[in-house]
Amino acid sequence: MQTLLSQTTAYKILTGDVRSERASHAYLLYFADAANLRRALKFFAVALYGAGKSSREAGLIESESFSDVKIFPAEGRKLSVADADEIASDCALKPIEGSRKIYVVSSFEEASAVVQNKLLKVLEEPPAGVHFLLGATSLSPVLQTVISRVRLLEIQPFSPEQITSALGRAGYDGERIKLAAQSCGGVLGQAQAMVEGAWFDEILSAAEEICRADTLSEAGDICLKYGDISHKEELLRQVQRIYFDRLSACVKGVERSDGIFCLSALCCACSAVDEALSDLKFNANFSNLLYDFALKVITENNRWKKLSA
Repeated sequence: MQTLLSQTTAYKILTGDVRSERASHAYLLYFADAANLRRALKFFAVALYGAGKSSREAGLIESESFSDVKIFPAEGRKLSVADADEIASDCALKPIEGSRKIYVVSSFEEASAVVQNKLLKVLEEPPAGVHFLLGATSLSPVLQTVISRVRLLEIQPFSPEQITSALGRAGYDGERIKLAAQSCGGVLGQAQAMVEGAWFDEILSAAEEICRADTLSEAGDICLKYGDISHKEELLRQVQRIYFDRLSACVKGVERSDGIFCLSALCCACSAVDEALSDLKFNANFSNLLYDFALKVITENNRWKKLSA
């Protein structure tokens, strides 16, 4: 994970600020990986404090036991009014070991408006040597008055190749990690959940079944079957992967035993799944969404079959 994070623009900006002694009094790290947000914040906190990655301070920050780097809220909790009051009063005290004091707040998007407002004054004008490092998996719940007082650092989704490498370094292996990397949306925590979870087997099986359907009646039955599946985006990304693999093979002239769709239909499929992924964000009916893109693909395939007959 640290290897991935150290390659991000967000990390380079933060470390550059620290090296040039221009560190902002408050940063907001936008990172859509809920499973790894707290871990990422601690890694960034080590850099903001100016500690070496293998230093005593880094170890204490990782274990959340360093007096000058305090992490809120408690694991599994939301930031509370009491937490905000504690931060506001504690930041007036001088650092114990060095010249810098850092307050790390994970899952800031879960804090209520009341709690966020309580921190506005210290975020805007903290005491000398005090820095804030907030973390959020979504920006929409964060008050604009907060965003205007911080420097935003955004970690973009990682590439499938980066995710695959990270999973390999974590001890995972096999073809499964590549499949997870291609359908996790660039979120390492999601890829880890896929590799470890039995539900991913259902996703893989469902995607294969959807991509084999070449008649509208068959597609209709399959779309109804998987209309209530839990991991909808992951299913669509696996479908996208299958169609793209088939398209690549078709372009290269590779013979495929499952090549039931023509080149034009496969191009249509890749585009149609992109549209489905976009429509999914608007809470579209998933059965209808699946059927709509299947209809486009099958219709295009049938049209070319007639033309070539």
